[in-house]
Parts: sequence; C-alpha cells; structure tokens
Amino acid sequence: MAAPARRIFCALDTTDAAAAADLAARLGDTVGGVKLGLEFFTACGPAGYARVADAGLPIFLDLKLHDIPNTVAGAVRAVAPLAPVLLTVHVQGGPAMLRAAVDAAGEASGLDGVVCSPAEIAALRADRGDDFTLVVPGIRPAGTAAGDQKRVLTPAEAVAAGADVLVIGRPITRAADPAGAARDIAASLDGAASDGHAA
Repeated sequence: MAAPARRIFCALDTTDAAAAADLAARLGDTVGGVKLGLEFFTACGPAGYARVADAGLPIFLDLKLHDIPNTVAGAVRAVAPLAPVLLTVHVQGGPAMLRAAVDAAGEASGLDGVVCSPAEIAALRADRGDDFTLVVPGIRPAGTAAGDQKRVLTPAEAVAAGADVLVIGRPITRAADPAGAARDIAASLDGAASDGHAA
C-alpha cells in the first residue's frame, strides 16, 4: 500500500454490520484502515466488529470512553482482545481515568496522540512534536460538502499542517465507487507532507 493511503481511515458510520463489512472489503488496500464509532459498537458489539475485522484492515475504535477510572479500565480490558489499532478515551475524564486506561491497556498502547480538529493541527504539532499522533476528522476533498463538520481542511492541507491520520467518511462511503474515491484522495496527498510525519 502506498504511504499516502495508509494515512486514510474511512469512517464507517452505520449500524449495519453487514454493510460495514462489505464496504471494508471493497475498500481493500485503498485505505489504511476503518473507523468504527460508538453507535456502531453499541448496535453491533464485538461480533459486528469481528465481521468488519475480517476484511483485514486496521480498525480505529472511536468509543471516547469517559467514566470513573475503574469503569474505563474495565472497558479497555474488555475491548483489548479485539486489538484495535486506535482506541479513544475522553480527556475530560481526567488524569486518574487516563492513567487507569493506559494501565488496563498494558503493553497494547499508551496515550500516544489525540483526535483534533483541523484548526488545531499546527498548534498541537508545534507543542507535542513529531512523535505524537494527530488523528483528524473533518477532512473533505476539494469540491465536496462539509456536511456536519464545522472546521474542515482538504486532505493535502491537513497533511501539510502535520496530520498523521485522516478520518474521512461520506466523501468515500457515499461515492459511486468508494475504492476509487479513496484512491483519488490518496493521490492528492503525494508530496503534501514536507516534514516526514507518517501514520
């Protein structure tokens, strides 16, 4: 897979496990992975996750866990066997909750990055340095509608600003040819990163 494609995670915003699994399979190696959110996981659970995982793509499990430290630790331990490449916890839970999440994850992960808006990329990259992963939703290819995203950048603009992972949903999922749309987005990234950031 070309390096630009590895940066793209397609948001599968559905509660239909069969549809999500089918789309993941059709995307193949045109993306670096897929994102499954709280709505999907609440509706479909680990069994639905496993159906999507059968496509062989890395999965970003975007649950934004936020509760007392012990409960979040238990939730992290519960999803750890699924082996998502990224799992989100909500920083508003505070330091004790975040430490509990990291401890529960063990060697599987740490607090290695954040999900941020396109408007926050440059400041976070300057503050946190090159070894901190910036996962950015609100990415829209030129000429596509912003939808429910308030702050958007094109994929090339986001990568040039320092984004590592681009979360892109409808411009891929609602395209007549989702794999072709993903390939076009990846092609738009060639030469966009001048600072060596990689997903």
